[in-house]
Amino acid sequence: MSLKGKTLFITGASRGIGLAIALRAARDGANIAIAAKTDTPHPKLEGTIHTVAAEIEKAGGKALAIQLDVRDEAAVAAAIGETAKKFGGLDILVNNAGLGLGRDPFDDSSEEDEETVLETNVHGLLRMTRLCLPHLRDGGHIVNMGSIAGRQAYENAAVYVASKFAVRGFTYALREDLLGRPIHLTTVDPGLVETNFSEVRFRGDTETAKKVYANVEPLAPEDIADCLLFALTRPQHVNVDEIVVKALAQSSGSRILRSA
Repeated sequence: MSLKGKTLFITGASRGIGLAIALRAARDGANIAIAAKTDTPHPKLEGTIHTVAAEIEKAGGKALAIQLDVRDEAAVAAAIGETAKKFGGLDILVNNAGLGLGRDPFDDSSEEDEETVLETNVHGLLRMTRLCLPHLRDGGHIVNMGSIAGRQAYENAAVYVASKFAVRGFTYALREDLLGRPIHLTTVDPGLVETNFSEVRFRGDTETAKKVYANVEPLAPEDIADCLLFALTRPQHVNVDEIVVKALAQSSGSRILRSA
């Protein structure tokens, strides 16, 4: 199956995994709503979400650039409505927006950080899903970007781990609710992927962020996009429930084999 003519709404789409998925789908001729919280320059494309949209159209797709905070219900509803109007409906939702803040023991956490992570990773994902469902055409697909942190806990990341366990639990429950409807549902749980995730987690401390990927070959965003495109292009009667993908040098969230 091809994504040609399909409409995707991707959150957190201006960088990393979201951007890789968008560019990969564009090569199949998909229509893509590029939604991102901040309209800041992308380091590779040297522009904003509008530049990303232009790159998607160069790759063969049609694009709509949307500055969107998934924590804002009114903005989410407006963005989904705009996308459905422009492209005549919606086929695929990729709930990719998410973040972690800090690597500290839980008793060093703060209410503000906890709310930011939970509102984005959990409530934002629930909100996007609930508001997109009425627009999803038969044969549609919902993708929830989880993490191996939602399968096995590791130290000094309690709130992030809790948020990703919630994503996996919600995905299982939604699969039960959607049974009988022609809508596919997949959760993708990546391990170590080199993106700006660590830079956000360490609040702009680029040196600390670089150490996360030092002396090991991590996954690239394109690796995750390739895995997801497999799930999105299966025959109608096939549902890929889960994708778990880690670097060969990683066995769990806390165990990574690094070279000397």
